[in-house]
Amino acid sequence: MKITGYLLCVCILVSSCDYFKEKDDRVPIARVNNSYLYQEDIAALISENASQEDSTLIVSNYINRWATQQILMDQAIINIPENKQENYNKLIAEYKRDLYTEAYKNTIISKQLDSTVSQYELENFYEENKQNFKLNDQLFKVRYIQIDKDFTNFTQTSQKIERFNAKDKKDLMAESIQYKSFNLNDSTWVKRESLEMALPILQITDEQKLKKSNFIRLQDSLGVYLLKIEDRLNPSDIAPLLYVKPTIEQILLNKRKLDLIKKLEKDITTDAIKNNNFEIYENE
Repeated sequence: MKITGYLLCVCILVSSCDYFKEKDDRVPIARVNNSYLYQEDIAALISENASQEDSTLIVSNYINRWATQQILMDQAIINIPENKQENYNKLIAEYKRDLYTEAYKNTIISKQLDSTVSQYELENFYEENKQNFKLNDQLFKVRYIQIDKDFTNFTQTSQKIERFNAKDKKDLMAESIQYKSFNLNDSTWVKRESLEMALPILQITDEQKLKKSNFIRLQDSLGVYLLKIEDRLNPSDIAPLLYVKPTIEQILLNKRKLDLIKKLEKDITTDAIKNNNFEIYENE
């Protein structure tokens, strides 16, 4: 009787433990040792528009890749010395901490960061750091048109592209459908390399012709080119503000972001001390 009663108690205890276990309704589709891959893990892999053959191939490849990685992981745990595993786990913990804290800081900073950079800030930073903005390339402000050799209004068009008053601009745009290529925006700085890509003839043009304020006429087998060089800067010249404006804006925004991060870190540490969530123990 005593034995029967003891067995009955054991059975009741085991049944009770099973009752309180969390039920896992997930459907396994593969196993490697004690690790399982479930249907829900591959649900996002299958597109509604994918064919049955494609879906089967995608799932099969994923399962095989998962199994290979899991087998390698299990073997690594068995064969890598414990001291190295501890170092790897520390690196993993540090990476996780960095990932979370950076994500949190970016979320907070994105709400507080003013992304507007005033003209005063741009000019002030530019004037204080001019020597850091020396050019490595030639820059040009240029307008040009490429026309056929038998273009009818050659003389008048040449005068308009060189003179380029308000009426000339309007007239040139009106007849631009007749040009093989053109650029009438002479307010933007363009690298020599980009200009030569648009006009390959410049690669063999005498450098003396490409001076500031020059108007030149060039010709090759592809047509006639009429160019007016409004301005030119050479390597080692100070880059114009307009050209480096995007760079300065990014520098100022990055500085703003770093200042906000420093303030955030200081504030949360101060609050933690104030709320008794952070303290340093003195060891005697």
